[in-house]
Amino acid sequence: MNDELFKLLGLEKREIDIYRALLSLGPSAIRTIAEKAGINRGTTYDCLKVMQEKGIVTYLPKGKRRLFSAREPDVLLQLAEERQESLNTAIDQLKTRIIPDMHHLMPDFNTANVSYYEGDSGIEQVLRDILNTVSRQESKSYSIFSSKPIRKHLYRPFPNFTAQRIQKGIDVKVIAIGDGGEDAELSERKWIKTEGPVDAAYIAVYPPKCAIISLASANYPTAVVIDSKEVAAAQKIIFDTLWGLL
Repeated sequence: MNDELFKLLGLEKREIDIYRALLSLGPSAIRTIAEKAGINRGTTYDCLKVMQEKGIVTYLPKGKRRLFSAREPDVLLQLAEERQESLNTAIDQLKTRIIPDMHHLMPDFNTANVSYYEGDSGIEQVLRDILNTVSRQESKSYSIFSSKPIRKHLYRPFPNFTAQRIQKGIDVKVIAIGDGGEDAELSERKWIKTEGPVDAAYIAVYPPKCAIISLASANYPTAVVIDSKEVAAAQKIIFDTLWGLL
């Protein structure tokens, strides 16, 4: 049996050992169960009470004793379905009530609206934030300034970013600074030709946020995300104006 799977069902290691013991023993007294599971009697008794509440153990009075039994393994599927239903309910409440209520507690703009990220894991968080933020909007689109030197490093931690963007039905407009860059589904691209070297930079405008990604020494990526509808609106005007001129 897969212990990690049991843990996902909310069962502790001791409960897993006791359930296994009961499956092999059949109806048994606490002493027998404790010996088989290798757990002391007091702990076994406490665990059995919890397992009864979870519905995976039953008991039958026999004189002054109780004989405990494990319910059929099919009950584990029932337990998983119940947890899934609870999780779906929690997700629905987060989306429709809790998260919107929490956003209302936040001021329009202060230093708390600026977040900093470093390294590949940080860049992946920013890219995922772009997808998550845009996918919740009525108009699923965002805009990008992207220079040639950063492109080979940008999606290194999230290689299927474009595939997920397309799957979510998100459009993107890209102003590419320097040569290169590939067109993809649900994307439009225009180029700004430059002479000489270009700094590595990537600016994503996805109201109410903007993300600025650059490379430090040794190609170490860093990012700043500004959560401000005013800043995002200003950047969007700059992008749209330049887009219309290209």
